[in-house]
Amino acid sequence: MQQIAFLFPGQGSQRPGMGRDLVERHPELVDRYYRPADEILGFELSRICWEGTAEDLVPTEITQPAVFLTSIAVLDVLRGHGITPSIAAGHSLGEYAALVSAGVLDWRDALRLVRRRGELMAGVNARTPGAMAAVIGPATSVVEELCAEVRAESGGIVEVANYNDPRQHVVSGEADAVRALSRAAKAAGAERVVALNVGAPFHCSLMAALEDEFTAELDRVEFRDPLFPVLANVTATRVTDGAEARHMLRRQLAGAVRWTDTLKVIDERKVGTFVEAGPGRTLSGFVRNTLPESECHPAGEARRIDRLLKAFDAVPVTVPVTAGAGADARVAVHG
Repeated sequence: MQQIAFLFPGQGSQRPGMGRDLVERHPELVDRYYRPADEILGFELSRICWEGTAEDLVPTEITQPAVFLTSIAVLDVLRGHGITPSIAAGHSLGEYAALVSAGVLDWRDALRLVRRRGELMAGVNARTPGAMAAVIGPATSVVEELCAEVRAESGGIVEVANYNDPRQHVVSGEADAVRALSRAAKAAGAERVVALNVGAPFHCSLMAALEDEFTAELDRVEFRDPLFPVLANVTATRVTDGAEARHMLRRQLAGAVRWTDTLKVIDERKVGTFVEAGPGRTLSGFVRNTLPESECHPAGEARRIDRLLKAFDAVPVTVPVTAGAGADARVAVHG
């Protein structure tokens, strides 16, 4: 099997019915993940994933565990066919699934952390209403300069939250400052500026207030050393051990997602095949825009996994593997 990078999506990739076709094809996933997840969370996340509306999936405290759980189900199916990564990364929320894939976190612990993370982030927005917007077109330096200008002129908070690909950047901060940045970006010639329907201003300094409380949550959980390389969002560098993984998740709350750099680091390791292990195809688009010569396979649905298996000429393995034991959005966010 060739060297493969698994990419795990974050908030913004959710969609009604996600994971339903997987459990229809692989009913063992219900008892393995979905039913335990419902018990851990105290509500029927499985029903929301399979039957909920797009509106049901909007609240951050729902979206984050829903996307995470779907990604873990996809991971299990891929492993069950002998498809395993040699390196992994996750976009924001997806970093938790990446750590599960490498044995750093048990999936149950990661689910609890993701749920609490979403609750805390939603609380920030209730206290200080924020916003996010995707700026399409300008180079990184231009977007960073515009943020600095708006901060200097208004005194408001607006920062680059996601460096998604060379021509897409997501800004985050106080609502008025993000609106001012959006106007400035349009005046500077941005192709598009898209206001994002999100539950909080993710990955900016407004989230720094959560760090101490969330650190207490992280400290309750066992973090093991990774079985293979996982790249951290905030540095685009390899996580060396469990302690560093915990520290990077703390920093990630208020730190930017350096996704473009992450993809380039993977490319430098001569890994030319990517698998998007979770709902949606957003990350596959970022791979195409950043590394046009690379191969990327979205694998968030049964039919897409079928195509992947055919491309890899894969067959089911005989021993089941349990993850963690040891309209497509073109803008990725966020939480």
